[in-house]
Amino acid sequence: MNKIHVRVADWQKDNTDIRRIREAVFIAEQSVPAELEWDAEDAEAIHFLAFEGDYPVGTARLLPDGEIGRLSVLRDWRGLNVGDALLNAVIDEAERRNLKPQKLSAQVHASAFYERHGFTIVSEEFLEAGLPHVDMVRNTD
Repeated sequence: MNKIHVRVADWQKDNTDIRRIREAVFIAEQSVPAELEWDAEDAEAIHFLAFEGDYPVGTARLLPDGEIGRLSVLRDWRGLNVGDALLNAVIDEAERRNLKPQKLSAQVHASAFYERHGFTIVSEEFLEAGLPHVDMVRNTD
């Protein structure tokens, strides 16, 4: 396996890769309706792509208010620290832009992953797109 690297993506130029990953993970695997997956916030978000070699295997986005979302890794690359590399890149960019606190809505099964990166659960469990979620915040003070 090649080394995983992450870069800031261009929503226009990298749209095909971003859509391919999010559609595979959220729409195909998790049955999120397409109309809930794609929103107007994509146009103003900072997007990220994780690569193994030249092949995009994960994506995430950062909104102008510090909200992190749509973190997704293709099934065959899970458990290989792609998610860690992606989330670290997003946090680094949020810090560089002084976006604090960083926040996200995590699927409940992924909350421990985010806790390892300094996020704390700040809500009761709720359903989003039919999946159990919790709100989480990363305080950097």
